[in-house]
Amino acid sequence: MTYRHDTGGHRWTFADLKELMAKATPLRSGDQLAGIAAGSAEENIVAKICLADVPLKRFLNEPLIPYETDEVTRLIIDTHDAAAFAPISHMTVGEFRNFLLSDAATPTVLAGLTRGMTPEMAAAVSKLMRNQDLISVAKKCRVVTKFRDTIGLPGTMAVRLQPNHPTDDWGGIAASILDGLLYGCGDAVIGINPASDSLSAVTELLYRLDDIIGRFAIPTQGCVLTHATTSIDLIGKGVPVDLVFQSVAGTEAANRSFGVDLALLREARDAARSLHRGTVGDNVMYFETGQGSALSAAAHHGVDQQTCEARAYAVCRPFEPLLVNTVVGFIGPEYLYDGKQIVRAGLEDHFCGKLLGLPMGCDICYTNHAEADQDDMDTLLTLLATAGVTYVMGVPGADDVMLNYQSTAFHDSLYIRDLLSLGRAPEFEAWLRDMRIAGKDGRILNHGAGHRLLPLAGTP
Repeated sequence: MTYRHDTGGHRWTFADLKELMAKATPLRSGDQLAGIAAGSAEENIVAKICLADVPLKRFLNEPLIPYETDEVTRLIIDTHDAAAFAPISHMTVGEFRNFLLSDAATPTVLAGLTRGMTPEMAAAVSKLMRNQDLISVAKKCRVVTKFRDTIGLPGTMAVRLQPNHPTDDWGGIAASILDGLLYGCGDAVIGINPASDSLSAVTELLYRLDDIIGRFAIPTQGCVLTHATTSIDLIGKGVPVDLVFQSVAGTEAANRSFGVDLALLREARDAARSLHRGTVGDNVMYFETGQGSALSAAAHHGVDQQTCEARAYAVCRPFEPLLVNTVVGFIGPEYLYDGKQIVRAGLEDHFCGKLLGLPMGCDICYTNHAEADQDDMDTLLTLLATAGVTYVMGVPGADDVMLNYQSTAFHDSLYIRDLLSLGRAPEFEAWLRDMRIAGKDGRILNHGAGHRLLPLAGTP
């Protein structure tokens, strides 16, 4: 369907919904690279005006990527819940925005709508929103998941402890784990990106991680971020796998470039659940996404990168993950050029993920050749925590020496917890008090008085 709008004698024309969505997107370098961005601020505004008048039902009848050629589109359409959609089915995108910002859109009401929304609807309404709108609505969306602790409760924010090492040296990894735990980080997961993806290297890291978690009875989960096929193989060999990790994207072709499809993800989830390693729940999947991944794989089908990202959340949703996060600035300035674009993308991703019912976190990060710095990361951290982000990253010194990018540090979590009075997962918080790492109020203690993690310092 063609979309038109007249302004001062000039007729603007958008060939289809896909082009309209792309032109309505706030400017970012990835869409410019793809040749689909608005050519001017005026065209961007006109596209937003047109998009505001599009009925939400249109997204069910005009797929951006054909149903016949893309299994993600088929997943979105085939699992759409018409009953959940009914309360908003009469709305346009603009009316939906007004509803989301109204008092009528309570946390309970929003939770009831999640299965009735498609990712394209979420992406469309986000394009009409200012940053404060994205924050206000996301704050009302709460998603709680469980494995060995409970993540996403109101008034809490978890942290992934990320102890990467450029050679997978266990001494270096253990030192980072100890450092992170003493800052009160790790309730989301202790997650290692391995330098080597060999079965032997990943196996050793998993056994050592399992030993630390078991030896100190830490109510958290471990994960070595290897490919899902590797995790399936290791589970079959009896290796202690808590969570299955996988990067996913919003199109079938992009997921194929990652070496996965929906059937493989189902196999991985079922394999992990068969181990029954969770103590308070069985959310066993950990997904990472990021704007630009479909474009970088030449698998975006002309769809803007933010909408492709929202479609990735449709891939995550059926698998009831413990954790999902957008690695917002990791791919580089070709896709998100500077701090302004990274901040906007992080807020969009968090909003869309939460609106679609996911436990949404964010790796607040940038590469060293982007036009961004740690002040931009401080800004995004503060905004996301205000918006109720489920978890963020904790990296030693904010500088990941294995992946070679900048993220958020252990001490950043202390800043934001103190600023906004945010707790941790309750089971993890109780453990920190028992280990004399945190006091009754959750604040980290002066370690000169001693704590009960000293044996970890001597881990071989």
